Amino acid sequence: MRLNTDGSSFKKVRGLACTFMGLSHLVLLKEYLKGIIYAILEVVFLGCLPFIVKKVIDLITLGTPNPNVPVKQRDNSMFMLIDGILILAIVAIFVIVYVLSVRDAKKSYKEYCRTGKFARERGSFEEGGNNAFPVLGLAPCVVMLLVFVVVPLVFSVAVAFTNYSAPGHIPSANTFDWVGVQNFKELLFGGSEWSKGFARIAVWTLVWAVLSTFTCYFGGLLVAVALKESGIKAAPVFRFIFILPYAIPSVITMLVWKNLLNGSFGTINRSLQALGLLDGTIPWLSNQTLAQVMCIVINLWAGFGYFMMLSMGTMTAIPQDLFEAAKIDGANNGQILRHITMPMVLYQTMPLIIMSFTHNINNFGIIFFLTGGAPVVADSTTTMAGGTDILVTWIYKLTMSLQKYHYASVIAVLIFVVLAPFAIYQFSSTRAYKEGEV
Repeated sequence: MRLNTDGSSFKKVRGLACTFMGLSHLVLLKEYLKGIIYAILEVVFLGCLPFIVKKVIDLITLGTPNPNVPVKQRDNSMFMLIDGILILAIVAIFVIVYVLSVRDAKKSYKEYCRTGKFARERGSFEEGGNNAFPVLGLAPCVVMLLVFVVVPLVFSVAVAFTNYSAPGHIPSANTFDWVGVQNFKELLFGGSEWSKGFARIAVWTLVWAVLSTFTCYFGGLLVAVALKESGIKAAPVFRFIFILPYAIPSVITMLVWKNLLNGSFGTINRSLQALGLLDGTIPWLSNQTLAQVMCIVINLWAGFGYFMMLSMGTMTAIPQDLFEAAKIDGANNGQILRHITMPMVLYQTMPLIIMSFTHNINNFGIIFFLTGGAPVVADSTTTMAGGTDILVTWIYKLTMSLQKYHYASVIAVLIFVVLAPFAIYQFSSTRAYKEGEV
């Protein structure tokens, strides 16, 4: 077949390239090696097509219950879901390569129209190799991200649209099925113990994230200002002492505080009793409101040191000329703090405040090791959600104890929907993003 150099053969090149991968390279463009590679890829894909179709069908059906056969021989919906997602990822990669082959054929034809000559096979292959080198270098990382990050994430999201839960839908004894948005309706608008528990925990999670973030931030800022303005020579010693709670693993400190605040034999209650300041006991962790307050207070104790060091570093970077000029103009220390120090520190640390807020929404360790989600509340019998549980600790209980994977997945999806805008804002605020270096 002959090609015209006036561009009139463009549809012919594109048509053959779309019909079969590499066909335009072999028949029209005389790029035989490149065309053979593309053709082999499609032949391999077509050879695997029956297997691919079977896995896609399994993904759609998620298996058929077979109670009369041995458990090991029954359909495993979880494996079918994972295999189906992997197959869809492979299909997506094949489609991308197919599109690239069509674009490559069109590019070669445009070059032919410009020069009137077919590209030399060796030169064309070397150019393609040079262009493909970055892709080939990143390919292992992309494959690993696809297999170990993207596929598990998609699987977690997909579970939210199934009834994967105990007791009747746990593989491999039983299968589970697609249920659409039913789980979201039940958890958000069902009016059951589950929806009431979710609403209660979601509100407390938001309150916890806001208060724990701002108490730590402003607590650390106030301590930093006090150490800076006091001028005491022992300031480095105090900085070292204040950073210790943050430096020590939270697992250790939270377990220590859990024992100190124990209502029956805790050191704090016994010390108050020994001093004659307390007759009975204070339910530090067994009263819901008091336990929530103590979570925030202990988190402040453990986390303010980080923001103290951050604020002190930021204040050190403020030009001293500003303070001197303010003092010459008659400003006192309070006015300098309010109009110079605070605005500049806030400007520099605002992205970190947002990052801390997103971290506290998923701050599993503080809640789990301090209270374990206790105390028990009205819906705890059904949901296992305690009075201080946040969404991430509830997810842990739903998966490890109740095996309600569908509800846990719904909560994880909702957390992602809430946190994604903060993460995008945080990323877009970085200098690398603004300067186009990513």
